[in-house]
Amino acid sequence: MMTNLFSIFDPTTNLFNLSLNWISTIIGLMFLPFSFWFIPNRHFFFWNFIINKLHSEFKTLLGPNSMNGSTFIFISLFTLVLFNNFLGLFPYIFTSTSHLTISLSLSLTLWLSFMIYGWINNTQHMFIHLIPQGTPTILMPFMVLIETISNIIRPGTLAVRLTANMIAGHLLLTLLSSSNINAPNYLIGILIFVQILLLTLESAVAIIQSYVISILSTLYSSEIN
Repeated sequence: MMTNLFSIFDPTTNLFNLSLNWISTIIGLMFLPFSFWFIPNRHFFFWNFIINKLHSEFKTLLGPNSMNGSTFIFISLFTLVLFNNFLGLFPYIFTSTSHLTISLSLSLTLWLSFMIYGWINNTQHMFIHLIPQGTPTILMPFMVLIETISNIIRPGTLAVRLTANMIAGHLLLTLLSSSNINAPNYLIGILIFVQILLLTLESAVAIIQSYVISILSTLYSSEIN
């Protein structure tokens, strides 16, 4: 029984005094070796189709000056977030992407690597990026301040966007599931139908949020070239 509505996001819950809930973050690695020796099937071809589409889209966003293989960083990010988002929709599985511990670690690491690389290799370009073209001279100090702040909060907005969307859907599903204990039979049927619709919506949100965080990371990376 839940003592608190937010206890479903509690990372300190454990089994036999072992904190096993974070294992869901890396459990997908167990399935990677199978893809190297299994006979290619429809699932394999479908996933390759998705990766090729993402590769071509990320390559377009990064531009012609991007390094070869840089798109696979963002494809890996998309795969990791998508796997953990979907895993959290299963009962009794810990949703790691609903915590800033995971989402902020991913976004902050990528953002810091972009900034360090950009300021070391493209210093002049990074300074020019702080002042949009056509800005009046009197407004330049304010634009530098605004662009600097907007640049600093980027990893936070990426992390909070992913975390908030994961928390919102799970809380709504939890509220609906806990409200049908003493409800009439006809109302229980309606609530179950609504929960199925919400679960479908959450599946779409899981895909959209993983796509959004990878696309925004790609756009942030393209600005340093």
